[in-house]
Amino acid sequence: MKFTRALVFLLTLCAGPFLGICFAQASATINQIYPNKPIKIIVGFAPGGLPDLTARAIAEPLSAALKQPVIIENRPGAGGTIAANVVANAEPDGHTLLAVTSAHAAAPALYSKLQFDPARDFSAVSVLATTAMVLIAPPSLGTKNVNDLIALAKSKPGQLNFSSAGIGSNTHLSMEVFKSKAGIDIAHIPLKGIPEAITETMTGRVQLFMTPIGPTLPTIKSGKVIALASSGPRRSALLPDVPTVSESGLPSYRWEAWIGLLAPAKTPRSIVARLDKEISQILTRQDIKEQWTRIGAEMSPSTPEQFDQIIKDEIEIINQAAKVANIRPE
Repeated sequence: MKFTRALVFLLTLCAGPFLGICFAQASATINQIYPNKPIKIIVGFAPGGLPDLTARAIAEPLSAALKQPVIIENRPGAGGTIAANVVANAEPDGHTLLAVTSAHAAAPALYSKLQFDPARDFSAVSVLATTAMVLIAPPSLGTKNVNDLIALAKSKPGQLNFSSAGIGSNTHLSMEVFKSKAGIDIAHIPLKGIPEAITETMTGRVQLFMTPIGPTLPTIKSGKVIALASSGPRRSALLPDVPTVSESGLPSYRWEAWIGLLAPAKTPRSIVARLDKEISQILTRQDIKEQWTRIGAEMSPSTPEQFDQIIKDEIEIINQAAKVANIRPE
């Protein structure tokens, strides 16, 4: 309330040639009084997942920097869209934020009755972390790299299969794009989640799985599955000896899952810039870097403008992948 009154007071004093000066003064005043109450970060997923862990990791240092409590609130359901709708309709004053994953960009391809626009109704703050995927196969498949896999799939069209953590998930769409770029036909077997998909691949009941690196790292290191390639633009620090898909014959392929922070649309740019500045500094801390490594993520700070563009680009990429996979919004 104090925030709104201060802004209205300044703007009502402005007129004629002094309008530009007054807007600058209003922006400065917003910076001075923000934040003036606790900040809430709403996470659209259950506790313990990457978006929850990253939000909790930055909460304490962000609270110290802004001198206000930072509260994490989990509102899981519908691929994060329940939480996103809450934040899209929140007061755009920087006190309600949204922790999102790449699933945010997938929402238009999966849900026909969204009450928000993933790009238009939010102001991007920063990418917090990225995590590449890794394409794994059981040793029994006999493939050592992506070229082997493509050759095998082309010799047996429709006979190989891949698992996913569910229709429309990153683990599904990343493989649909891979299939399209490789020109191969592989059947999709959706499962209930990442742990089950890893187990089914390890036993050979399914033959391929594009999975986040963190959860499958022990299985790779034990030799129970073979890591054929990682999906990011560069080799993962967690699997430095595993080439990327683009290194392995598909130079146009890239898929990275990201976790980021959004504010409601129309949040003043000065507040967005303040949040971005503080978060960028937090992401340089060694203890935060170590936490990211433990959960299989990498630092990937961005400007708000860069993150806005990432979301727009990803919406288009996922829409195309959904069309290829014949996924229709429900």
